Amino acid sequence: MQDIATFVSAGKASLGIEFGSTRIKAVLVGPDLAPIAQGAFDWENRLEDGVWTYHDDEIWAGLRAAYAALASDVERKYGVWPERLAAIGFSAMMHGYLAFDAEGKLLVPFRTWRNTITGAAADELSNLLSFNIPQRWTIAHLHQAVLNGEKHVPDVRFVTTLAGYVHWRLTGRKVLGVGDASGVFPIDSATLDYDARMVAAYDGLLAPRDLPWKLRDLLPEVLPAGADAGALTEEGARLLDPTGALQAGVPLAPPEGDAGTGMVATNSVAARTGNVSAGTSVFAMAVLERPLKGWYPEVDMVTTPTGKAVAMVHCNTCTSDLNAWIELLGEAAAALGASFDKPKLYDTLFEKALDGAPDAAGLVACNYLAGEPVTGFAEGRPMFARPPDAKLRLGDFMRAHVYSAVATLRLGMDILFRKENVALDSLLGHGGLFKAPVVGQQILADALGVPITCLSTAGEGGPWGMALLAAYRAEKAGGETLEAFLARRAFASAKGSTLAPTATGKTGFDAWLARYRGLLEAEKAAVASL
Repeated sequence: MQDIATFVSAGKASLGIEFGSTRIKAVLVGPDLAPIAQGAFDWENRLEDGVWTYHDDEIWAGLRAAYAALASDVERKYGVWPERLAAIGFSAMMHGYLAFDAEGKLLVPFRTWRNTITGAAADELSNLLSFNIPQRWTIAHLHQAVLNGEKHVPDVRFVTTLAGYVHWRLTGRKVLGVGDASGVFPIDSATLDYDARMVAAYDGLLAPRDLPWKLRDLLPEVLPAGADAGALTEEGARLLDPTGALQAGVPLAPPEGDAGTGMVATNSVAARTGNVSAGTSVFAMAVLERPLKGWYPEVDMVTTPTGKAVAMVHCNTCTSDLNAWIELLGEAAAALGASFDKPKLYDTLFEKALDGAPDAAGLVACNYLAGEPVTGFAEGRPMFARPPDAKLRLGDFMRAHVYSAVATLRLGMDILFRKENVALDSLLGHGGLFKAPVVGQQILADALGVPITCLSTAGEGGPWGMALLAAYRAEKAGGETLEAFLARRAFASAKGSTLAPTATGKTGFDAWLARYRGLLEAEKAAVASL
C-alpha cells in the first residue's frame, strides 16, 4: 500500500476515463498496470424530439463526478490525493455527431450512436464508397443533415465524437485515435489516415451543393496509439478537477472509442484475435488476416488503435432489457421482505439461466429497445412470448433473456464465419455480461460456436483499456509496438478462463434461435402497432 501511495504521489500512475452508455468510469493503474482505484458516475441518454442525446452540461458534470470519486478512492485506500499523473486518456461510445461552428459553439444537441435516423444517408454513402457506412457513423449523421437541409450545415467547421470533444476541451487539440476515427469515416490502414479516394468521392458528391467546406476541413487529425496527442491545459485541469489539486501539463493519449479500448482490455490487437464487448450494446471484433471479399450492411470495418483492419458486428441493444427484468424481479423480492445487494441480485438471477432448458423450453424474448440495423429495424419494442403450453419457470425465463441479449450478434457473426471464412483462435469477452461467473461466457460460446476467454480484468472493460493506452503513451520506448507493450507489461501474468462450446448448448441455442427468427416477424408488427 505504501509503495502504491509513493507511486501515485510521484505522478507515475496513468488514468483512463471512458464515457459509456450508462456510466462514466475512471480507472487508475499502478506499477503493474493493474487497476488501483476507480470512480464512476451513472447517467442515461434521453429521447428528445426523436433524437437520443446527452446534454452538454451532463458531460462535464459526469466527468468531474467520476474523477472526484476516483480521487476520493485513492485517498481512502492510500492516504494521498492525486496531483500529478503520468498520462491520461479519454474514450467514449464511438460514432454519433457533435458539430461545432468557427467559435466552437455546439450547433445541435449531441446525436448519439443509438439513433437510427440516418438511413437515407447511410445507404447513399455505402453505395457511393462501396463500403458499409452504418447509420450511427459520424459521416452518416453529417450527410443526413445535408440531405435534410438543416440550417446549421453551412456553419459547421468541426465534427467529432464524444471522446474527441472531451479531449479537445481539455487539451485544445482536435485529434482522434485511429480506432475512434474509423467510426467517423473509413480509414486507409496503409496511411493511417482517412481514405483519400473516399474523401474525394464525398467531396465530389457535395460539389453541386456549393457548401463552404470540404470534408477534410471538418475532420479531426488521426493519430495512432502512443502518439503525442497534446497535454492537459490549465483550463482542462480545472474542468476535470475543480479543486485545483490536479496539475496541468499531463501528457494525453489519443482519444479512442469503446471498440478500441475493448480490444486493448482483452489483448486483442493482433491478427486472428477477437473480442466481444457486451454491456448496454454488444459488438464483436475480429482482427483480420486479409481483407473481406465483399462489403455487408451488417459488418462494420474499423481498426485497432494502431490501424489494423477489424471486422465488427455491432448490435444496439444487449443487456438493457435483461437488466430491466432483473430489477423488476428484485423489486418483487424486496416487496416480500428479502434483503440483498445489487451484485447478489444479478449474480443469482444470471446463474438461474444455467438451470433452464437448453432451448429455454419454448420461451422467447426480443430485447430491442431501439432500432437494430443488423436485422433491419428502425425502432424496437421489447417483447416476451411463450406458447400457451409452455410453463413459466425462472430458469427458462432467464435463459431466454440472456439468449436474447446475444441473438442478434450471432446473426451478424454468421456472415463472417460462413460467408468470409474468418478464422479466430478464440474470442475474449469483457463488459457487464461477463461479471457473473460462467453464465454469459458459456452461453456466448454456445451461441457463436467459438471458445470464449474471460480474463480476471474482464469486468473492467474499456476504462482499463484506455488507462493501458495512456500508460503506453507515457512509457513507449523506441519502436515498441502496442502488441509487445501489452504482452510485456499488462498480460504477461494474466489470469483467466476459457470455456468451449458444448454440443448440448449449441443445439439448444440453435433451436431457440429458430423461434427467435419467428419472433422478429411479430416484432415488426409490434413496432407498427405499439
